[in-house]
Amino acid sequence: MVDNGGAPKLNFEVDKKNLYREISVTDLKIASIRQLIPVTVDGEDDPSRERLFIGTTQLGTPQGPIPMQAKLEATTLEQAMDQFPKAMELETQKVIENFKRMEAQQKKEKSSIIMPGRN
Repeated sequence: MVDNGGAPKLNFEVDKKNLYREISVTDLKIASIRQLIPVTVDGEDDPSRERLFIGTTQLGTPQGPIPMQAKLEATTLEQAMDQFPKAMELETQKVIENFKRMEAQQKKEKSSIIMPGRN
């Protein structure tokens, strides 16, 4: 959506049917797990919806840390902690694959530059 001034019109309306209370747990080393508890508009637990667990960590690289996160298929915090290592391994593989794709794309773009006077 664009308003008369040409700037995009942003929608800041709160989705009152998709509210969550968040509890964050960390081991102060590598793992952070966010537990998202569905709530109603009055802040009461909403048992009609499932809790969500999101694992987050950082991957250290020479260029700096890369934040990573993954949804953990769990119904309890303990299950989420057990799933955390595997989920982060999968996310790490995805990050590495994305870097390889980006690197290949950059090489392709460099090789497609035609320099005058060169074959």
